[in-house]
Amino acid sequence: MASGIIGKKIGMTQVFTDEGNLVPVTVVQAGPCTVVQAKTPARDHYSAVQLGFGAQKAQRVSKAMRGHVAKSSKGPFRVLREFPLGDEGALEVGQDIRVGDIFQAGDMVDVTGISKGKGTAGVMKRHHFSGFPGSHGTHEYFRHGGSIGNRSFPGRVFKGKRMSGRMGNERVTVASLQVVEVRADQDLILIRGAVPGARGGTIVIRKQAGAKAKPGAAGAE
Repeated sequence: MASGIIGKKIGMTQVFTDEGNLVPVTVVQAGPCTVVQAKTPARDHYSAVQLGFGAQKAQRVSKAMRGHVAKSSKGPFRVLREFPLGDEGALEVGQDIRVGDIFQAGDMVDVTGISKGKGTAGVMKRHHFSGFPGSHGTHEYFRHGGSIGNRSFPGRVFKGKRMSGRMGNERVTVASLQVVEVRADQDLILIRGAVPGARGGTIVIRKQAGAKAKPGAAGAE
């Protein structure tokens, strides 16, 4: 079986566990996804599966992409992602993958999404700089970043220097989140806490490598 699934972030809510604890959760519509391509060790030197999620109009994709998804007898798809395959065996092209086939309550997952874009931001908002003193001679230089280099050496600004610029709108992965409940009949998965991105954004949920389900992690009521 594939090690992950593609979904769409619906929003956040809160549910009660079987123990009566109130838990904040993010609701994700996970799947159903379609197997578009299966990669095998004999041909591709590794085992993986490419999944498609979300319908897309045919005129909005290239002719090559339409040919690529033709074997699945479905599509085109809005999102394509590749996931490693486990030891359970290969999947067939055109097969549907549902969230209940991969995840269950108590699983630990890594969630990847595109964070919310905040536009151009300064160093205090973007990198949590403390700024300059509000008194003692500081003049019109309260929220600046300060020195960014030296003189003849190094004679340039080092790459990766924390400066002002675009904030957000980048690929973010949050690790070690717990699955609270899986509603297979509705293709929904409830994940404890917040996940990256805005409502309606594409989310990729992967099994955490080497993680074990927490005992007693019961589903919500």
